[in-house]
Amino acid sequence: MKNQLKVQIWSDVMCPFCYIGKRKIEEAITQFENKDSIEIEWKSFELDPRFVATSGETIADHLAEKYGRDIDWAQSMLENTTQTAKSNGLDFHFEKAILANSLNAHRLLHLAKKHNRSNDLEELLFKAYFTEGKNVNDWNTLQEIGQKAGLHIDEIKQLIDTDIFTKEVRQDQQQAQELGVTGVPFFVFDNKYAVSGAQPTEVFLKTLEKAWEEGNFETKLKLQNTSDKNSCGIDGCE
Repeated sequence: MKNQLKVQIWSDVMCPFCYIGKRKIEEAITQFENKDSIEIEWKSFELDPRFVATSGETIADHLAEKYGRDIDWAQSMLENTTQTAKSNGLDFHFEKAILANSLNAHRLLHLAKKHNRSNDLEELLFKAYFTEGKNVNDWNTLQEIGQKAGLHIDEIKQLIDTDIFTKEVRQDQQQAQELGVTGVPFFVFDNKYAVSGAQPTEVFLKTLEKAWEEGNFETKLKLQNTSDKNSCGIDGCE
């Protein structure tokens, strides 16, 4: 039996349910008997690789336009998500969120992965976007966040005006496509089982226990739980 269980998580910093899913998997791990043997690997998934922010556009504006609905509908959707986040100990402020392309944040995450700091950086990026209203595509902001996560400023600056780690971001996305991932968060446990969406904590716990018990058993990836709810895809969040 392996003594290290890897959990791979495809995620986008712009996805609210990815932050909620992070809290749920963390809670499951705290309840897991072998929690000290869990390895988390964050994988890149851009919800909209071609997204270009429009000055002054709010998330509510963006959702209303995207779905052809009115602002009241969009605000209600955001309020429901905010309440879901609150029930998981998160403080969302969509009214402050700055819409941005997430490629540079993903590139920074790959730098963090190189130094085993990606989990810390992921948390800081989520907080910056959903709680603090920071622009996570701005290099001054990313330098500040990266240093808080323990990254060296010189290495962060090397990413600016280059395509360093872009290849790795694309490789993660290609792997997601091969697995049939259409929305995030998407969790893969020891290359055996997958969970799609920010499912209840007990779903993650049971999947951890099942993957651990089977150890080195080789099998095709089996989707343990799937739903269009509590996840984000290229067409939006459900």
